Amino acid sequence: MDQTFKFDAGKTQLRLIEPDFIEALGKVLTFGATKYSVNSWKRIEPERYHDAMLRHILAWQKGEKVDKESGLHHLAHAAVNIMFIMYTESLEYEHPI
Repeated sequence: MDQTFKFDAGKTQLRLIEPDFIEALGKVLTFGATKYSVNSWKRIEPERYHDAMLRHILAWQKGEKVDKESGLHHLAHAAVNIMFIMYTESLEYEHPI
């Protein structure tokens, strides 16, 4: 890779993330921001997100693909909860996500 004009060797290749996955996360976050408020999730205990994550995964494992309240995929909800947990852990241990 030519690094003459752009030094990006070894940097994270975010283009590898599936765009539909990013959009699904955005939809869940938008639903939450509308229901509660923007970034209100940062004021909640991470244990509650662990429980929510497991509820969404269990619903999906039982064959329910879509959350009845939001109309969005249970795994997208679970992924958002994982993001919340990782964020709070990064604050506790000073390891960025």
